[in-house]
Amino acid sequence: MNRTMKKDDATTAVYGSKEMLQPAPTERIPQHKTTPEIAYQMVKDETYAQTQPRLNLATFVTTYMDEYATRLMNEAIGVNYIDETEYPRIAVMCGRCINIIANLWNTPEKGEWKSGALGIGSSEACMLGGVAAWLRWRNRRKAQGKPYDKPNLVMSTAFQVVWEKFCQLWQIEMRTVPLSLECPTLDPEKALAACDENTICIVPIAGVTWTGLNDDIEALDKALDAYNKKTGYDIPIHVDAASGGFILPFINPEKRWDFRLKWVLSISTSGHKYGLVYPGLGWVVWKDKKYLPDEMSFSVNYLGANITQVGLNFSRPAAQILGQYYNFIRYGYEGYCEVQQNSMEIARYCHEQIGKMKCFRNYSEQVENPLFIWYMCPEYDKKAKWTLYDLQATLQQSGWMVPAYTMPKDIDHLVVMRVVVRQGMSRDMADMLLGDIRNAVEQFEKLEYPTQSRIHYEKQQHQKGKVFTH
Repeated sequence: MNRTMKKDDATTAVYGSKEMLQPAPTERIPQHKTTPEIAYQMVKDETYAQTQPRLNLATFVTTYMDEYATRLMNEAIGVNYIDETEYPRIAVMCGRCINIIANLWNTPEKGEWKSGALGIGSSEACMLGGVAAWLRWRNRRKAQGKPYDKPNLVMSTAFQVVWEKFCQLWQIEMRTVPLSLECPTLDPEKALAACDENTICIVPIAGVTWTGLNDDIEALDKALDAYNKKTGYDIPIHVDAASGGFILPFINPEKRWDFRLKWVLSISTSGHKYGLVYPGLGWVVWKDKKYLPDEMSFSVNYLGANITQVGLNFSRPAAQILGQYYNFIRYGYEGYCEVQQNSMEIARYCHEQIGKMKCFRNYSEQVENPLFIWYMCPEYDKKAKWTLYDLQATLQQSGWMVPAYTMPKDIDHLVVMRVVVRQGMSRDMADMLLGDIRNAVEQFEKLEYPTQSRIHYEKQQHQKGKVFTH
């Protein structure tokens, strides 16, 4: 039979099918159907050559959950959280998760249910915290008969891109405080110097994406209290705790960064980062219901009952809620402490070992979250024939994803690398990574000529007046 005339059926071997001779569709839906086995394999093959999730040390997102958590979430893959009439217990579990998180953050709020909301990720949670601060400020200005058309927000230049999105979408001026090697986190006094009567909030970060460090939120709160008393302003704090929100309560519970501080009115976090749940899940909690504007609650009755919800998105998966609630039951406080402590210990071990390499210098002496960054030692850098981008590419050949990138504005001349340690990373894996780094450096030091990335880097630096010697 002419092969082109043969039609595949359920008995056709996957790699004997005509679909495997055709490129995957890119512009139009295929004219004909195919078997689920072949469709599965075509999609699976697209991802075959990518980095294995547990070797991806660039992402903060959870890449490992145990067998029972995975089964529980898979069984709920078709459940829509918003259908509370059909799945009422999902809403109850969501409320329980918010209660648990609020109490981890030392909420003073009384009552059966704490004030919080679910998000697709910490980006939505950040947006909800920002919108609440903006609406509170706007309503206060209206009540005072003052203009409310020029709101601003203050944070460091090490912001996550969601804040840029938020300010752009809601037309809020973003005022940023520069970082430096001498001052690697948000300077409270410089933050206050950027504030005025139009500031809707200051946003410190617990677990800065760029560096892994924590802004000094307690010092900011103390300085802000004096500032508000002096000026008569009512500027609050929203804490972006995407990473730190699930680290600090277990690693350093005595540290005051949360609702124990006077001006911290809302906190957001990622359930799918150190909350240990597969993506996407975020949480935001307010200090009290009075800080959550009524305008943020929307109701519909077309699902069979009157459902009120706070969120930018409506339909959303329920599986992640089950995963978060499962984790709280499965691990408990003790289990979370053990998992987070192990991640911290492995991060500190990697930090120590990389700091001993003559070619590198750690950005900070401390590891405050299970991630850290390093850069080329300046003296070594003057003679090197390679860059951290070359190291990234070499490690990727072994399956590792360890990102190299430039730092934020004002220190953007600095190229760094970052390792994020999550559940699923063992000491043996850390030793394999360190061995691959050492082997790569050893090969780089044998280079006779500079790499292309080095040539490009030096060309940029020459324009700034920097001199190199090989």
